[in-house]
Amino acid sequence: MDWSNKVVLVTGGTGSFGKKMVRILLDEYRPAKVIVYSRDELKQHEMRSAGFDATNLRYFIGDVRDLDRLRRAFEGVDIVVHAAALKQVPACEYNPMEAIKTNILGSGNVIDAALDAGVEKVIALSTDKAVNPVNLYGATKLAAEKLFVQSNSYAGGRKTRFSCVRYGNVVGSRGSVVPVFLRQRDAGEVTVTDERMTRFWISLEQGVRFVIRCIEQMSGGEVFVPKIPSMTILDLAKTIAPDAKVNVVGIRPGEKLHEVLISEDEARTTVELQDMFVVQPAEALWFGRDWENKGKLIVEEFRFASNTNDQWLTVEQIKKIIAPIEAEYNSGKL
Repeated sequence: MDWSNKVVLVTGGTGSFGKKMVRILLDEYRPAKVIVYSRDELKQHEMRSAGFDATNLRYFIGDVRDLDRLRRAFEGVDIVVHAAALKQVPACEYNPMEAIKTNILGSGNVIDAALDAGVEKVIALSTDKAVNPVNLYGATKLAAEKLFVQSNSYAGGRKTRFSCVRYGNVVGSRGSVVPVFLRQRDAGEVTVTDERMTRFWISLEQGVRFVIRCIEQMSGGEVFVPKIPSMTILDLAKTIAPDAKVNVVGIRPGEKLHEVLISEDEARTTVELQDMFVVQPAEALWFGRDWENKGKLIVEEFRFASNTNDQWLTVEQIKKIIAPIEAEYNSGKL
């Protein structure tokens, strides 16, 4: 795919993922234009001041809740990466309608605006918490996934296609537990909700590169899931703060002991490739089954869960992953 003549818009472009996406696009893919769409003028100013100021970079203030603003922003856009979301689990639990307005209704607005503007490809970021959700954040992301997959049937003769990327916790992203453990280390005590807890982990750069790859390969309707490793929260805490006391405080409301990226029910329509899974829509007449020629259908009852994963991060690998985040923390940037 030739990116040089493409106009790319990133919703939530001032977030952790958005900034990394913009940096990699500008440095390596050099699209005709990259548009940062977000609602916070201060974060846009800070992003520009931090060196994000190329001639082919534009900043567009707007909220995904505002359909008219999205329609204006999407004019002439070829690719949309939908990364805007309310994602803090406690905040979503306490402000449920706000989470619904942004994560579900906002996603619907992105879909409508993309169809109206004739955007070629739209890919949305999802999360392992969307699989069998137990909190509102996960439920809103599940609803957003359903909207994006099914909206391919509304495209009709239009060229617009929609897909999703679903992965686990992003190490060092805004709200990540890593900076929390770093701060707690200074006080000599780290808090862990449950010693048995496991999570999927992916770095920001890995997440961005996976999204770019999926944009290049998507035909519309897929949910792409990378094969990523697991880590126990206790191993992470002990790696970051080996000398600190570990205080087990109990699982919080809306929190799972283990996360799932592909459920048993989804396994029936999932294709396995070397380094990822592709969840195909169930019985969609508009969706070709070309992925089945590129990989293999996985067995029924398969479940991709963080506690039964066959890839686990070692302590040395954890140290390597958190090193740049620790450097930022030590320099006062976090």
